[in-house]
Amino acid sequence: MQKEITTFIHSSENKNETNFIDSLKSDSFIKKIYILTTHKLKNETNNYETIYTQNLLSSETIAKLATISNTKYVLFQTKPAEIILENNFLKTFLRYAKLTGTGIAYSDYFEIKNGRKIIHPTINYQAGSVREDFDFGSLVFLNVKALKEFTQSGHYKYAGFYDLRLFISRNYNIIRIPEVLYTSIEIDSPKSEEKHFGYLDPQNRKAQIEYEKALSYHLKKIGAYLEPEFCDLPVSTEIFETEASVVIPVKNRVETIANAVKSALMQKTNFTFNIIVVDNHSNDGTSEVLRKISQSEKKVIHHIPARKNLCIGGCWNEAIFHKKCGKYVVQLDSDDLYANDDTLQKIIDLFRKENYAMVIGSYKLTDFNFNDIPPGIINHKEWTLKNGRNNALRVNGLGAPRAFFTPVIRKIKFNNVSYGEDYAASLAVSRNYKIGRIYEPIYLCRRWEGNTDSNLSIEKSNANNFYKDKIRTQEIKARQSLNKKKLKIEK
Repeated sequence: MQKEITTFIHSSENKNETNFIDSLKSDSFIKKIYILTTHKLKNETNNYETIYTQNLLSSETIAKLATISNTKYVLFQTKPAEIILENNFLKTFLRYAKLTGTGIAYSDYFEIKNGRKIIHPTINYQAGSVREDFDFGSLVFLNVKALKEFTQSGHYKYAGFYDLRLFISRNYNIIRIPEVLYTSIEIDSPKSEEKHFGYLDPQNRKAQIEYEKALSYHLKKIGAYLEPEFCDLPVSTEIFETEASVVIPVKNRVETIANAVKSALMQKTNFTFNIIVVDNHSNDGTSEVLRKISQSEKKVIHHIPARKNLCIGGCWNEAIFHKKCGKYVVQLDSDDLYANDDTLQKIIDLFRKENYAMVIGSYKLTDFNFNDIPPGIINHKEWTLKNGRNNALRVNGLGAPRAFFTPVIRKIKFNNVSYGEDYAASLAVSRNYKIGRIYEPIYLCRRWEGNTDSNLSIEKSNANNFYKDKIRTQEIKARQSLNKKKLKIEK
């Protein structure tokens, strides 16, 4: 039997890879086993060779994989974990790889949480799966031909594997094997909040710069990169009754809605504004609270849609097409607050100063009682006017509060969903128009049991990630089409 696989596994001081090595050593498909490590191993044996590397996912490491491997395929461990292989693990990988001519193959796996062994399904890779935290699991199967063809876009300490898989996505298939082929026990797994906001941690800034550089190169190669050239805002002949509308979509938030509305009412401005609360048929007492407030506060418009199948995006559409809608619309979630009484003024001042189509602020994370929680201030300082709209395809969100020039957002509209509707709209705005940023915290975002999206089941998390990847896929296609049109005009 031909030995077709070279294996590169990761050694950590916090785990024992002996059993994993033994299971690989006994497999007839394995030609050679290499240990990738940053430290001196205590008990080296003749079962493998050691390769010292500063970072598991660096360009240097990826180059070594390509240089050393003289088999058809590479089995590569992408993160520190204790691995237990299922029966026919390598046979299954080989079968899929040979049938599809894939560049990267990955599979579902088991994970052990709180002493319980549970299935961890992965999701299918799309053209829009360009976030660096895409979950391939702990093991990937690489085509050595693709590895050796790989031309690095930079010398990266952190983004080497990311650069590789973007290259492979341009030239080969990336396939998911919908079978559970191993068990992965992660070492030093980050807490949910740390993982959810990890890409915004200032300590990760050097890595983020590398990821941005690699993505920008990828977008240029596929014709989806946007130069810092922007359209003028559309001329609107519509006369708006008010300068701004605070938009609050709500359903069943009786505990928090009064405070949210009060936060908007307390805003001190030199312009007129109103508050459009789109009450999505609440049945917990929220509607009664809003009815009472709107009777005493003329600025508050309590709007209950005729339709009963609306999600958050659909509620936003109700607000932006409301006859009382202002020239600008500003987000306020039903369980959040504006940080100060000048938040609305700061947002509209920036619109007026630069003629932006959208303005995005920064926020502070708190618990239900407004106590600060890690990582604290979320300001998305990775955004730049020159490259922000390209890098936006890599990150999972653009910040809050979000505000839109109404004539622009009316043309784009929101998807009638309750996750990613704001991200899709923001990407569409950024495709043509400038977006302004406020980097000081002007918004308090509460994370609590009733609203958090950080402690989701793997199924729900996968559904969210797949949807955002789909949004990115559609946006990449739209940007490719836009660039083709520009080329035709120039010719």
